[in-house]
Amino acid sequence: MAQVKKIRRAVSGIILLDKPLGLTSNAALQKVRWLLNAEKAGHTGSLDPLATGVLPLCFGEATKFSQYLLDADKAYATLMQLGATTTTGDAEGDVLERRPVTASTADIEAVLPDFRGEISQIPPMYSALKKDGQPLYKLARAGEVVEREARSVTISRLELLGNADEQAQLLVECSKGTYIRTLVEDIGQALGCGAYVAGLRRTQAGPFDLTQSVTLERLEQVHAEGGAQALDQFLLPADSGLQHWPLLQFSEQCAFYWLHGQPVRAPGAPKFGWVRVQDHQGRFIGIGEVSADGLIAPRRLIRSE
Repeated sequence: MAQVKKIRRAVSGIILLDKPLGLTSNAALQKVRWLLNAEKAGHTGSLDPLATGVLPLCFGEATKFSQYLLDADKAYATLMQLGATTTTGDAEGDVLERRPVTASTADIEAVLPDFRGEISQIPPMYSALKKDGQPLYKLARAGEVVEREARSVTISRLELLGNADEQAQLLVECSKGTYIRTLVEDIGQALGCGAYVAGLRRTQAGPFDLTQSVTLERLEQVHAEGGAQALDQFLLPADSGLQHWPLLQFSEQCAFYWLHGQPVRAPGAPKFGWVRVQDHQGRFIGIGEVSADGLIAPRRLIRSE
C-alpha cells in the first residue's frame, strides 16, 4: 500500500527557541519543524549540544533573511572550569592535562583586558569549519589535526560574574564567528592552569534575548493541546531580526515594479545601505540596497500569496 505523503504548511516567521541541553541545533530545528508542520525551515548559527539558550529558527519566507541573523553579534554566559584542558575544549571531551589552580579572582580580572576588543583566534579542531569539504570535527574524531588560519573577532564585553571552587562564570558579548571554547582555553592558558567550557548559555542573538524565547517543552505542550496551528502564536514576523534597519513604505505602483525586480525611487530613502521595505498596505515585502544613484534595488523579496 502506497504511503501518503504528509502535506506541510506554508508558514513564515521566526520562533525563538530556548534550545535545551543535549540536542544539536539541527535536531532542535527538525523537532520544532515537525511540531509546526512547516514546509521550509532553517536555523541561524549552531549551538553545541552542550550549549543552551537563544536559537532563532526561521520558517518559510523568513529563511531568506537568516544570513543577517548569522552575521549578528551574540552574548553568552559561560562557566569556565579551571585546572584542566580537554580534547574538545568543553566538558564533552577527554581530559588532556590537569594542573593546580592558584588563580585568584584578582588574577582572573587581571588577564581579562587582554581578551577584550579585537582579538585573534585559531578555530578549534572540533568545529563545523571545513577543510577540503570535510568538517574539522570529523577529521578530529579520526585523530587528524590540520592547520587552521587565525581569524579576527571582537569581544565587546567580557566580565567575571563569579569565581568559586575552581570555576569562574563569565559574561561574553562578541561578534559572529567567536568560539567561546577557544576564548576560555586561551584565558586558561594565560592563567597558567588551563581551562575548558563546563557550561554555555546563549543569552542574546542579534536583537533577540532569552526573555523572548520559548522552551521546547512549552511548544510540545501547546501542540498537544491545540495541534500545529496553535504554535503560530509563537511566530515572529520574518523581518523581526532586521528592526534596526531603515524602513521604507512604497506606493502601490512602486511596490509592483520593485516586486518584479525593478529598482525604484522612494521618498525618505537613506543615501546608502540596506533597507526594509513595506508595500502600501504595510506588509513586509523584502529588503533592498540603495545604489549610488539613489535607486532602491531589490535584494531579497517576499513571495506573494
